[in-house]
Amino acid sequence: MAEPAGIVAVAGEALVDLVPAPVGGYLEIAPGGSPANVAVGLARLGVPARMLARIADDPLGRRMRAHLAGNGVALDHVVPATEQTSMAMVTVDESGVPSYDFRVAGTADWQWTPEELAGALDGPVVAVHSGSLALTTEPGATHLRALLTRTAATATVSYDPNCRPLLMGAPADVLAGVHDLLAMADVVKVSSEDLEWLGLTPEAALEDWRARGPAVVAVTLGGDGVLAGTASGLRTRRPGVPVDVVDTVGAGYTFSAALLAGLHRRDLLGAARRDALRAIDGPSLDALLDEAAAAAAITCSRRGADPPDAAELAAALATRAGR
Repeated sequence: MAEPAGIVAVAGEALVDLVPAPVGGYLEIAPGGSPANVAVGLARLGVPARMLARIADDPLGRRMRAHLAGNGVALDHVVPATEQTSMAMVTVDESGVPSYDFRVAGTADWQWTPEELAGALDGPVVAVHSGSLALTTEPGATHLRALLTRTAATATVSYDPNCRPLLMGAPADVLAGVHDLLAMADVVKVSSEDLEWLGLTPEAALEDWRARGPAVVAVTLGGDGVLAGTASGLRTRRPGVPVDVVDTVGAGYTFSAALLAGLHRRDLLGAARRDALRAIDGPSLDALLDEAAAAAAITCSRRGADPPDAAELAAALATRAGR
């Protein structure tokens, strides 16, 4: 049986991370940004991925373009920006958990105009994923939210709040914006860390959010697995995947990418498949979550946002099935 066709577009920041080197006490340059990492994760898993980003024509921007293109992400809808590339300085604690300090004032990622997004949905786009700073940083946030509103008529909307407390303002204000996006989203992934900052527990958020419109809501719980539910009333909890953690940079992005890749492979993306997605059964939902958790665990087993390819994920799933 042929793989389902259709492009998954990813809208948002494509910035550069400055990360601690393994030795020497200096910082290394690494491509980053939540949406860009999701696009790479999708492409590595064999899903046609389109990046919707504003990328500068400076040394860091050219490095980002090369990284995306080298991983098979389509750049034909990337806007050549005149502003500088955004940067994030990353520190990792003894448990492998990252924290971020950003340099983003006036940089390329946030300066969207409606004209730049006019053709974003051209071609066989079956889903658009977005989240994080791109949906909260003006002036571009307004235009990306309008894009998601347009997307809902023709394709699946995937959303990850991916909260960044240093830059997003008051949690109550952010939560109000999250609620607006939940009304148009089909697939939502959120971490327990995000929910804690927003003042919510995973259980309360799951029950509330799945009633606000999404077909599927998944709450990642780090090493404790994932809690998920559907608009139709399914509720499930899947265990964590044992792994020797190097760091958790990129784990959440990998989860989102693998979840979308699983839906793509099962032909559950696109407006015409919305009813089928909302009717997903328990075994299929559990399998999707297990695939996404296994992919995220692979990312945690190595440095940085380095998601697996399809062969690596298949091997990991086969190993777990054989236990």
